Amino acid sequence: MIEEFKEGSKIPEAIAYSSFPIPNIPSGSWSLMNHILMYLAGTNDARGYRQWKLVHRFVKKGSKSFDILVPKFKKLKDEKSDEERSVLTGFMCAPVFRVEDTDGEPLDYENISLPELPLLDLAKEWNISVTAVPGNYRYYGYYSPTKNVIALATPEEKTFFHELSHAAHEKIIGKLKNGQDPIQEIVAELSAQALCRIVGKDGDKYFGNTYRYIELYASEMKITPHSAVLKVLTDVEKVLAIILNK
Repeated sequence: MIEEFKEGSKIPEAIAYSSFPIPNIPSGSWSLMNHILMYLAGTNDARGYRQWKLVHRFVKKGSKSFDILVPKFKKLKDEKSDEERSVLTGFMCAPVFRVEDTDGEPLDYENISLPELPLLDLAKEWNISVTAVPGNYRYYGYYSPTKNVIALATPEEKTFFHELSHAAHEKIIGKLKNGQDPIQEIVAELSAQALCRIVGKDGDKYFGNTYRYIELYASEMKITPHSAVLKVLTDVEKVLAIILNK
């Protein structure tokens, strides 16, 4: 991890993406440290050999595991009550395998039907892979510039358009800032709303959520949502142009 920090921006990015808790898979209860190790291993889902067997998936022959840190407990007897209690004595390494290194029955989040839109072809032109990932109520997708991946936890087209707009914005400004930058988020959200209408989708069903989303990031900049929208219109125009001209 120290070497990754020395090399560039992978650690801050890993922390940003690892901050999204995922409650419906085993790694949802992992520590931030283990989430970062999982992200650096190039996956959104990792489990031990037995955990994969429980969901009827099996580790492919020749696959290599990576280690996470797990607590080590020891049972001690209380001298007064004679009852046993578990005491944390330290940590040890435990091998886990990436979902990409397993075969078997599909997982719940792999059943997400990604939207069949022409803009999916644009993502492929830009060498961006679009994949389904586990999600929760806090987030529905993300774009990773270093991994060149749009990860979606929902089939909703607006989420895909939001992440695709991040990719277009990156082409314009050269490099996105790590984490949830207010300007970048408002540009992506406003662009996504416009794209919904351009391809003939019903953007109105997301409009309330979009306003609250923009309002949240505008408050971080201490300006009104209206001022925030005006502030980013030029960038939104450029994002739409690079997407539509393709």
